[in-house]
Amino acid sequence: MNEKKVTVYTQPDCPPCKVVKEFLRHHQIDFVEFDVSKDKKARQRLINVYQSYSTPTVVVGDKVVTGFDLQTLEKLLGL
Repeated sequence: MNEKKVTVYTQPDCPPCKVVKEFLRHHQIDFVEFDVSKDKKARQRLINVYQSYSTPTVVVGDKVVTGFDLQTLEKLLGL
C-alpha cells in the first residue's frame, strides 16, 4: 500500500479531475482533496508553492503532477 501523502487540487466541472480521483479510489490510494474554486488558501498554495495554475494538480510526497498524467501517477505511486 502507498505510504506517500497524496493531495489533489481540483475544481468543479473538471472532467480530468474526476478521472484522477476515480483512478486513485480504484487503486485504494487515500488522498486529500482541495477545491480551489472554494478554498482561497488552497488556491494560493497551488499557485505559490506548486507553481501551478491548473487542475488537476496532484502532489505525491514531494513530487507534483500537473494536469492529467496517469502514467506519471502510476510511476510515483508504484502501481
